[in-house]
Amino acid sequence: MQGVENTILPASKRTAWNKGKLIGAKPPLRPKHVWSIRTKLHVDGRTRDLAMFNLAIDSKLRGCDVVALKVEDVAPNGYSVDRATVRQKKTGQPVRFELTEQTRQAVDHYIRVAGKKPGEFLFGGRRGPGRCMTTRQYARLVSEWISSIGLDPSLFGTHSLRRTKATLINRRTGNLRAVQLLLGHTKIESMVRYLGIEIDDAIEIAEKIEV
Repeated sequence: MQGVENTILPASKRTAWNKGKLIGAKPPLRPKHVWSIRTKLHVDGRTRDLAMFNLAIDSKLRGCDVVALKVEDVAPNGYSVDRATVRQKKTGQPVRFELTEQTRQAVDHYIRVAGKKPGEFLFGGRRGPGRCMTTRQYARLVSEWISSIGLDPSLFGTHSLRRTKATLINRRTGNLRAVQLLLGHTKIESMVRYLGIEIDDAIEIAEKIEV
């Protein structure tokens, strides 16, 4: 009888999840790409997608936090606020972000058109009432937005939207401390005490950046 140690097991036929995909950090969008996508979504009348895209750029949130946004997170009184605070799913820490005028207009228009009410997820999914959009659905939308302006969607991802404004802030101000706060990295409170920068200072810097 052949020994166990000499037994040759058949090779797994399971395809690697990353086969044929480009792995690594996705680059941020350039300002011209941001405006091209905005224009495309506006012309096509895609109210929800325009609101979602603008919010993703301004908030600098991870995809899991973008899809989990509820109406009251950004529009507690029926209209969008200048600044909002949400608790990050990954770190459990709250992070604040600014909503520019164009984002507020897009979100308010979407809320009116969709009839969104407090307590509801801002971006509903296909799984029925009371369920938010999945991160997979969000990723597919991002790929669609990217390809709609002639870019290769395999080169970009949801993290590209998160990095877009933060990259511009860093390039124009060189203030890495503000960027770290705005991205909501872990141990924000200790970083604030150590570096001597307040979150309101970081928000003011972000509000001056238009993309």
